[in-house]
Amino acid sequence: MRTKMILGTAAAALFVSGCANMSDTQQRTATGAGIGALAGAVIGTATGGSTGTGAVIGAGVGALGTYIWSQNMEKQKREMEQATQGTGIGVTQTTDNQLKLDIPSDISFDTGRSDIKGNFAPVLDRFAASLRDNQNTDLRIVGHTDNTGSDAVNNPLSVERAVSTRNYLTARGVSGARIHVDGQGAYQPIASNASPAGRAQNRRVEIFVGERAR
Repeated sequence: MRTKMILGTAAAALFVSGCANMSDTQQRTATGAGIGALAGAVIGTATGGSTGTGAVIGAGVGALGTYIWSQNMEKQKREMEQATQGTGIGVTQTTDNQLKLDIPSDISFDTGRSDIKGNFAPVLDRFAASLRDNQNTDLRIVGHTDNTGSDAVNNPLSVERAVSTRNYLTARGVSGARIHVDGQGAYQPIASNASPAGRAQNRRVEIFVGERAR
């Protein structure tokens, strides 16, 4: 019953997205809501949570995920590429026009800790300056861990790392209202946890910056 209800919600959002009298931005936003609802329903079920709640959250995230790649975003990307050169931090443009920073654990946090390391601070200082120059952006900071230890340790640790990063930025003039934090624990590995090198890759923080369509 829940699945049918959620599929109906997502289908309705997708149907609305095709309405002829909607602007291109409105259509993309509504489509994002439908896709988000489907993804949220799947996540809610897979994690043992409420399918309905997952769909509602997913729809909200999808609806907010309409971003543009402006000259300001391109400038910010170039600045961060210069600031992170030689550090191992990845700076990329995502397919949905967000600026993504991949910060490995050897730059950001020591194993089992959430306090920011000294060599991460200058990068965040430069990042904060670029964010202050581009106020029409939203940020999402996501913390990750490897699979060493239990969820009871890893899940809050991943959130604490994201919160530490947010707090550092807000202390340097970035509005906390622009920043959403999340922690995924060990559930989104990008490498095998079977080796030390793979586990090191999985201990990371990701920062996404999206400029809202005006």
